[in-house]
Order: sequence, then C-alpha cells, then structure tokens
Amino acid sequence: MTRRPGVLVYALLTGVVVSSAFPLYWSFVVSSSDSSAIGDSIPPLVPGGYLLENVQRVFDTVDFWLAIQNSLIVSGTVMVSTVVLSSFAGFAFARLRFAGRNTLFLVVIGTVMVPAQLGVVPLYMVVGDLGWYGRLEAVIVPALVNAFSVFWMRQACEEAVAPELVDAARVDGCSLWGTFRHVAIPAIRPQAAVLGMVTFMAAWNDFFWPLIVLDPNESLTVQVALSRLASGYFLDYSLMLTGATLGVLPVIIVFLLLARQIVNGLTRVSVNG
Repeated sequence: MTRRPGVLVYALLTGVVVSSAFPLYWSFVVSSSDSSAIGDSIPPLVPGGYLLENVQRVFDTVDFWLAIQNSLIVSGTVMVSTVVLSSFAGFAFARLRFAGRNTLFLVVIGTVMVPAQLGVVPLYMVVGDLGWYGRLEAVIVPALVNAFSVFWMRQACEEAVAPELVDAARVDGCSLWGTFRHVAIPAIRPQAAVLGMVTFMAAWNDFFWPLIVLDPNESLTVQVALSRLASGYFLDYSLMLTGATLGVLPVIIVFLLLARQIVNGLTRVSVNG
C-alpha cells in the first residue's frame, strides 16, 4: 500500500516553491513599478503600471534585441553541440570496446581539475590569431563540448543502455550508427534533455568570456547588456530588473519545452541512484 504524503510534506513543498519563485516575482514587481517606489518605506508587493514604459527604456538604453538574438544563437548552438557530441562520446566510452578507452576517459575527466582561468590568456591569443575577436565564433567554439557533459552522458549510457541490446543489434547486422540511433537515443533522451537545459543556462548566463572577446557595441550578449544597464553613477533598479526579467524569459521557455523530459530524467537518475 502506497503511503500518501501528509500535510507537513505539502507545506514544505509549498514553502520551497514560494521561496524559489519569489525572486522572479519580485523582479517583475520592480520592473513594473516606478524607480521612486523602490525607496518607499513599504516596498510595492503588487505589479504596477510602468512595465511597458520600463521595457521601452531598456530597448532605448541598449540594443537588447541584438543581445537576445546573439545569446539565443550562442546558447542554442552550444546546447545542441554539447548534447550531440557528448552523447557520441558517452556511448563510445560506455558501450564500445577499444584500446585505451579507460585511459582516454581519465584524461577527459582530468581536464575538469584544470582551472578555467588558466586557459583565458592562451584561448584569447588563439581567438586573436583566428580573427574571431568580436565574433560569436569566439564564444561558441570553445564551449562546443566539455568534460562534464561527456561524463554525464557516459553515466547515462552505462545505466540506461543495456550491453545485451547493443550486442544483439550488432549481431543482427545493425551498423554502429544504427545501434546508437535505435538503441541508445531512446534510452538516454531524458538525461540528454537535462544536460541540454543545464548547458543552455550555463551558456546563457556566461558573462566573463563574452565580455572579453565580444564587441559590446556590435555583438553583445544578454549578460553584457545587463551589465551596461547597471553601469553609471545612479543605479536604476527598475531598469535593471526589467532587463533581468526580459533576459530570463527565454530560459523559462526552454525549460517549459523540455520540462517533461527533464522531470523524467531527474526521476530516473534519483531512482537508479
């Protein structure tokens, strides 16, 4: 007999949901209010009527449409490439037998221990030599795949792709690509969706590297645009949080599109773990 959760469980979950959603709600309240309302002794708790005006101010201050477009290109490309390439590598490390497999996997995982700051100067020099400074390639190419994503998909293939199915497919004459397509992909789709969401968020929120290699006047991203909204002697919180609210909308949309697969993937990981 399955035991139903009690009132305490629902109260705890409600508290978690409210505490998680309140910062986003507060950003929306501030973005729809006048700047002077933030300094009131009793701050506003309900949305005001200045949202459209503040949105217009954001687009008048920086080229926010260009920033959103660039961030979508960068984040979408990095998300797709990371999921595809790490799925290939994870399947190879988990289910293919070849010489030096474990050694090569340890080398890939070992790159995680190298601080990212150590590669900034050499990577900047490479970007300059390739003529990519100020272009989106400088942000996209270094992030096409990473060691964590390879490890994640390798573990997913280890847990979800049975070796007997792979051997049976190969015995039946299925090619390596066919085995990956018909056996591995359906099994690791939820974990791939989780990786895609995490990768999209990481690329979308990246600030340091785009600030270094991109031209803030021609190829800025959302995070760089938000930093420009926060510059100056006077901090206009309504303007800043309006930009932050607009900047988080694409992330919410991507999450809603992948929500079902993400929940399935997290549930499967928790059950297997």
